[in-house]
Amino acid sequence: MSSLFSKKHRPFQKNRQKNNVLVGQFGESPSSPKASRKPKVAMRSLQAKFKLYTGEQRPGIHITHHLAKSVVSAILPWMLLCGAYGVAVSAANHFGHFSMVRDSKVLPNVVLCLNIALSLLLVFRTNTAHERFWEGRKLWGSMVNTVRNLARGIWVVIEENEPHDRADKEATLRLVVAFAVAMKLHLRRDPVSPELEPLMPIFTYHKLQEVDHPPLEIAFAIADYLQFQHDRQHVNIFQLAALQKLLDDMVDILGGCERILKTPLPLFYTITLKTLLATYFLLIPWSLVNGLTWWTGPILAFISFILLGIDEIGAEIEEPFGHDPNDLPLDFICNTMLRNVESLIANAPSKRHFCDLPKKVA
Repeated sequence: MSSLFSKKHRPFQKNRQKNNVLVGQFGESPSSPKASRKPKVAMRSLQAKFKLYTGEQRPGIHITHHLAKSVVSAILPWMLLCGAYGVAVSAANHFGHFSMVRDSKVLPNVVLCLNIALSLLLVFRTNTAHERFWEGRKLWGSMVNTVRNLARGIWVVIEENEPHDRADKEATLRLVVAFAVAMKLHLRRDPVSPELEPLMPIFTYHKLQEVDHPPLEIAFAIADYLQFQHDRQHVNIFQLAALQKLLDDMVDILGGCERILKTPLPLFYTITLKTLLATYFLLIPWSLVNGLTWWTGPILAFISFILLGIDEIGAEIEEPFGHDPNDLPLDFICNTMLRNVESLIANAPSKRHFCDLPKKVA
């Protein structure tokens, strides 16, 4: 009987669905593919990507200006100089000067060879710079994971047998974050800043201002705390080895970032690229002036903007730890680690309190 009833109403249900589609009333469930596609499409926007990357909310035009201002300010004088040179070539062509250079049949072939050489060099420069940028991002991603693992290990493994043990544990967890902040300042070649002061005792903060390598000094303080807890038998030898291994990983990540920082692109390569760019800008207006006449200056300025912009972007991201808008958002990454650790301190119970949790009644 139920099967007959369902069969009778199937045509009605199909017609109802068709009518809903025709009148535009066919609803979408929240779990439908089309409904779930909307957040994904929204994440493609420039504002969403910038917020995900840096944690800042800005309009699209402000983001473009923020990211481009460092590149444009660096190449603008050279772009104007190339434009003025193009105007000078147009004037020389108009008054009939340097006709031998303009009518040379060798010049187009030279410009073509320079086009090929510059394309290869710029691609190599951009790829090399992006590899260094991405390697730096992977190292900082590993730092985030290692800080979380070390903080979780210290919080769970080390026992609290006395009232001050919890305060010492919280101070050590903040020292773990302080290592990442000190590493950021070290890679940026900045001095010890008040940003570190809330993360450590005041005597430790003053001591960091006198040492040559603040991150290593913080790592020594964390290792000293772990060894002290082992001497007090608050952590066994296997747990101590695991925690020390995580601390060693943090120091290894610091060394990887220092390798990127202290190994720039070979200077001879940079000199060669700059020389080829200057030669190209000197020759190309003479091959364009017959067809462009007075438009040679603006066109040369535009070409120089593109090529010099690519070169400047490569120069900016090959050292990804600085303060430039296109560098890694190290402040945002350090704030993420600090929020994670503070949330752990505020919400997670310690090992001592597991036995104090209420037991379920059978």
